[in-house]
Amino acid sequence: MATTVTKIILSGSTNGKPIKVVATATPGTTIHTGTSNTTAGNGETCIVSVYNSDTVDRTITFECGGTASPDNHVKRTIFAGDTVGVPLPFINSTGVVGAFGSAANVLVVSGYAEKIVVS
Repeated sequence: MATTVTKIILSGSTNGKPIKVVATATPGTTIHTGTSNTTAGNGETCIVSVYNSDTVDRTITFECGGTASPDNHVKRTIFAGDTVGVPLPFINSTGVVGAFGSAANVLVVSGYAEKIVVS
């Protein structure tokens, strides 16, 4: 078996630009939708960082493959003016990663997805 890993632009991004988190509740702003591939071991993982442009600390919640809390949630506090890397779980098939913040239009997500194909 061979495994190929390809770096791709987050599908919620326009030409690789950062994604402003507008949503403040579920369902969140779309960060990435996995490509359709149901073969075992295939899928994508998102490598992201979050910038807080506000003057106060804010929280961001990522919904990874579903909206059930806490099963599919990754939540972090981002200090005012800070940028933090956030590890997200592997998604397969057409799983969706969304995000919502404690305030609209102050959190910005940057990054890429790694597409993993086992053949």
